[in-house]
Amino acid sequence: MKKGIIFFSVMAVAISVSCNEPAQPELKDRRVLIVFGGWDGHEPGRYVGILLPWLTSEGAMVDTTSSLEIYTDSAYMTSVDLIIQAFTMSQITPQQEEGLLRAVREGAGLAGWHGGLADSFRNNPDYQYMVGGQWVAHPGGVIDYTVNITIHDDPVTAGLDDFRMHSEQYYMHVDPNVKVLATTTFSGEHDYWSEGCTMPVVWKKMYGRGRVFYSALGHVAADMDVPEALEILRRGIRWSAQSRHESTDEWISPVY
Repeated sequence: MKKGIIFFSVMAVAISVSCNEPAQPELKDRRVLIVFGGWDGHEPGRYVGILLPWLTSEGAMVDTTSSLEIYTDSAYMTSVDLIIQAFTMSQITPQQEEGLLRAVREGAGLAGWHGGLADSFRNNPDYQYMVGGQWVAHPGGVIDYTVNITIHDDPVTAGLDDFRMHSEQYYMHVDPNVKVLATTTFSGEHDYWSEGCTMPVVWKKMYGRGRVFYSALGHVAADMDVPEALEILRRGIRWSAQSRHESTDEWISPVY
């Protein structure tokens, strides 16, 4: 067992998804690294409990760790097909950051959600450049809002309809070159100047040869009780895990 990597054994309840799922890439024999920690309010351990049983049932080879130091192990990082990160409001050393950036540039996929990917390291613009966005606010805290699917022919969102969430509605600063798959529109009820603002919720992007997937959904693990939110995350993980194995089309027309 790698130093710094632990096996996270939990019981998880299967969550059914009622949607027409298109053919999805397989995860069998993909080496996946889950890095979790940071602010406990985002329940990173509970998310491991959701994802780990599913990944292993799909045949993925999964390591988990709560230490960012794994990013400095270049030999190990070159063997990873996918990095799933759930680390909020933390700090990363220059050596750890460069190890992560290098791994993705060279072909490892990167997938994550909510603050575990887009509010991990507020002082690191190079990291934010890789992810494609950074959280800045969630007006009103936990509220009801709608997620609108904007691209219906992408495998991550195909067959899914617009859906409702009761969670934090993320207001973000976003790279204009990401491929936006879903958005949300702010009502202005909590911050009047945001009324009518349409914000990306789910996107894909490339960083070097690495596929990067992000979903703003998932303040707490119970948010994955919404079948569409969980399905989008699973599909994004599948897509990102193929970086070293499949080519990726160029983005043609970002939503905004």
